[in-house]
Amino acid sequence: MKDAFRTPDAWKDAFQALSEVGVDRRRGGYSRHGFDRAELELRAWFTEEALRRGLAVRTDRNGNLWAWWGEPGPDAVVTGSHLDSVPGGGAFDGPLGVIAALVAVDMLRAKGFAPAKPIAIVVFAEEEGGRFGVPCLGSRLLTGSIDADAARRLTDPDGVTLAEAVTAAGLDPARLGRDDEALAAVGRFVELHVEQGRGLVDLDASVGVASSILAHGRWRFRFSGEGNHAGATPLGDRRDPMLPASALVLATRRVASAVDGARATVGRLVPNPGGTNVISSTVDVWLDARAPDDARTRAVVEEITAAARSAAAGEGCELTVAEESYGDTVHFDTGLRDEVSGVLGGVPALPTGAGHDAGILAAHVPTAMLFVRNPTGVSHAPAEHAELADCVAGVEALAAVLERLAG
Repeated sequence: MKDAFRTPDAWKDAFQALSEVGVDRRRGGYSRHGFDRAELELRAWFTEEALRRGLAVRTDRNGNLWAWWGEPGPDAVVTGSHLDSVPGGGAFDGPLGVIAALVAVDMLRAKGFAPAKPIAIVVFAEEEGGRFGVPCLGSRLLTGSIDADAARRLTDPDGVTLAEAVTAAGLDPARLGRDDEALAAVGRFVELHVEQGRGLVDLDASVGVASSILAHGRWRFRFSGEGNHAGATPLGDRRDPMLPASALVLATRRVASAVDGARATVGRLVPNPGGTNVISSTVDVWLDARAPDDARTRAVVEEITAAARSAAAGEGCELTVAEESYGDTVHFDTGLRDEVSGVLGGVPALPTGAGHDAGILAAHVPTAMLFVRNPTGVSHAPAEHAELADCVAGVEALAAVLERLAG
């Protein structure tokens, strides 16, 4: 692997270096989750690449990695993204923004740029929530938008708590929580990300800026019935939680389809004990719901919940609902967005339905996002893609923005 990414071929070098880390042979794509072996290997890769460039690398109290060009201090210009993935995710969601940040530093140095303000590249921990269920966990902890005690108690599918996972990674779980010192250093934050949709394809543009993020959240529905034998239990004697769980899945599409701009998805359903010839005792279902504003998002969830309660009662089952995360509509800083767009010659601005660490930081510091065209429009799946020419256009755009903001 080359020491620096100063040519288009270097993109291939970077992605090749990561291509075997966290490969999911069962699902396809990649499974890289917060503080697991694959994500820790990627963190080590980033640290090595940052140190090669003479950047000072620090890990904050919440496990976010910071690589500094210049002395850390207030009014820094910060960029970066994340290295974890959803289960079976694509190669570009997260790593593209991290690689682009390293490349942008190389490009600026190659032209002799000396920043008047410090520049930092940040790698946020557990952005996807693929292990502990809460998206943007590193940035939520940093900003204090999640309670630290509640975060420490989060568990992964194997019952490992976040506290235990960060301890194994060499961090002190007692220090998790809002980090005013790290937050105060951020003057402005710009995240580059592969677009998760077809907006730029339809606009025939390589790069765009974000205008807003849909309100969105995750809810867990637990249907409790009676576990029993699939062959020995007559249908009329059953309290099968799989039936109301199935009704929830169908209600999700029906309800969201009737609300303008709404998206609702059941992406995970876990029966217990999960045997083929066993009536489940419980079924957990996770709902992801999004809409252009808080009112519509809440209305979708309320109607889906009402349908689920009715179906549970009809089968003699109990239902509990827990909100695991929620974020209201994010409108990115208009002044920064316009400045970034102006630097890039007026690239298009477009909303996104995907959540990002930039959306969490937007409530605390001026924040902007750059999108790189995704020709498939597919994300959170192996078909996610970005062409080399568009990646180069993205890093050139990021370098131009950093030069303007830190010059």
